[in-house]
Amino acid sequence: MRWIWIDCFVEFEPGRRAKAIKNLSQAEDCFRDHLPGYPIFPVSLLLEGLAQTGGILVGEVGNFQRNVVLAKISSVQVHAEAYPGQQLEYEVELLDYREEGATVRGIARTEAQIVAEAEIMFAHVRPDQIGLHENFVFTGELKKLLGFTRWQQASKQ
Repeated sequence: MRWIWIDCFVEFEPGRRAKAIKNLSQAEDCFRDHLPGYPIFPVSLLLEGLAQTGGILVGEVGNFQRNVVLAKISSVQVHAEAYPGQQLEYEVELLDYREEGATVRGIARTEAQIVAEAEIMFAHVRPDQIGLHENFVFTGELKKLLGFTRWQQASKQ
């Protein structure tokens, strides 16, 4: 199963908020393996998509010089299910940014319906704290893959 649960960014305001999308295709492994015969998008993967959107927002504040890891999901409210053929929109807002980490509030929607809401905390972890010598979470290649550089350039104009 793949690790990236967002397809691209559609809005990005550095240090403030970001919006990304995920197109849910029947071809995703999770629809075959999770609740066979009842294809719904797993809430855990939906939260991962929100966390990835928020993690990139947090990482950008520090110019991607620090490892940003999910530390805690403080609260979650699930309002509806998401199905193959729908497009999820992940919108996150940076609530707090500190030396030790950050907090975001995220909302996942399909069309105009709120599917889930969450408050997510991230920690900044030095590579030596986890036995690595490089940033293992977000890299320039991931930014390019998700269309991030396009939004970064547009925000500077």
